[in-house]
Amino acid sequence: MSIIDISLPIHTRMIIYPNNPKIRIKSVRTKWSYLSEITFGSHTGTHVDAPRHVFKKGVGVDQIDLKKLVGPCRVLDLTQTEDRIKIEDIKKFKIKTGERILAKTKNSLRGYKKFYNDYVWLDPRAATYLANKKIALFGIDYLSIKQRGSSDNRPHTELLKKGIPILEGLDLSGVKPGNYFLVALPLKFTGLDGAPARVVLISGHTGRY
Repeated sequence: MSIIDISLPIHTRMIIYPNNPKIRIKSVRTKWSYLSEITFGSHTGTHVDAPRHVFKKGVGVDQIDLKKLVGPCRVLDLTQTEDRIKIEDIKKFKIKTGERILAKTKNSLRGYKKFYNDYVWLDPRAATYLANKKIALFGIDYLSIKQRGSSDNRPHTELLKKGIPILEGLDLSGVKPGNYFLVALPLKFTGLDGAPARVVLISGHTGRY
């Protein structure tokens, strides 16, 4: 059994989704110790999207049921997907109600040293399919599940309106497809639309959903 950290490392030169707040870290010296003053957006690096991200009266990240964020999960091999994850791509995996699904695409293969406008995203029809399956969580290996610049926000709304949290900014480059135990805990900001999270996979787990 091993623990695999699939979080993007946070530093001042990390990739940020365009027009999002940049990260700034300043070292502060007190009389007895050193501290850091940190400024960043709620969707910096590896993070969790809460319903509040798209719905004004949606619940915040602190109110997400932790049972959705911790438990068995499945990493799907979608590295052959060209531009987006289509409903046909995921139907073959026979996804079950209550599953936590992480999508490994060619995003992971290209790395995270620069921002790519043509990242692989989740097709709206596929989002509806997953929402109707009543999965517990969906994660993807880039900073958004929505197509860059698209006005169609259904990849977010279809999942979040049913209380399905979204993990974005996962680094699955060193992860083989298969079954794992997921731990994805966002910072506990009260009522916030989302928050950075430390996310790990524990291998060797074959527990039931």
